[in-house]
Amino acid sequence: MDQLLKGKVAVITGAGSGIGRAAALKLAECGAKIVMVEIEGNRAEKVKEEAGQKGSEAVIVEADVSEAESVRNVFKMAEKTWGRVDIVFANAGINGVLAPIEDLEPEEWDRTINTNLRGTFLTVKYAVPIMKKTGGSIIITSSINGNRIFRNFGMAAYSTSKAGQMGFGKMAALELAKYKIRVNIICPGAIETNIDQNTFPDNDELDKIKIPIEYPEGSQPLESRPGKPEQVAELVAFLSSDLSSHISGTEIYIDGAESLL
Repeated sequence: MDQLLKGKVAVITGAGSGIGRAAALKLAECGAKIVMVEIEGNRAEKVKEEAGQKGSEAVIVEADVSEAESVRNVFKMAEKTWGRVDIVFANAGINGVLAPIEDLEPEEWDRTINTNLRGTFLTVKYAVPIMKKTGGSIIITSSINGNRIFRNFGMAAYSTSKAGQMGFGKMAALELAKYKIRVNIICPGAIETNIDQNTFPDNDELDKIKIPIEYPEGSQPLESRPGKPEQVAELVAFLSSDLSSHISGTEIYIDGAESLL
């Protein structure tokens, strides 16, 4: 896939770690120029250096994806720097607070919804005026949670945000098709990332709502382990490229068959 994306400009939110980092490096390897978005810019410095070693150009923009002006500035910077945006990977997200519905504070609900769902909306909203000029690909990181499985107790806010991303992505795919902008939704299962740093479980409270589930031979049938960010990055590269030119409005599960159990 070398140089498959040569001349393209990609905006990636949450680019400093996990799936975002892996995607930034993969798209850089494929020849794209990368706009790396992080809430704290120093999180992406190492990734920028690694992208440069792959022969790519990259810039870091510090932004909170839940704040409109912050996201608007990302795309102003992208357009000012390279004059175009061809690929948007709306990836930034948090697990948030895990708690029974009756114990979940409204502020905790809002933080998860605002980061994950509002953040996706804002990222797409401010990308559209630039992408309408040339078309391109938008990829949204949703999840198996809220779309195929509902057994992760305490994740009502997270699962709602992920189901919302699915609906939004399909609406956007149809609305933006006339501009040759494709929109697809990826749904990872368990992936080795650091998103757990943004997870705040109340285990004592969760015990009162859990329903025991037993997997005789583990919960990841295909590889018997969580997926790797690099495996998701391969999918992002495919959806970013012309190899997927007739795919839009589609959810793709990348979970090693975990969600089929």
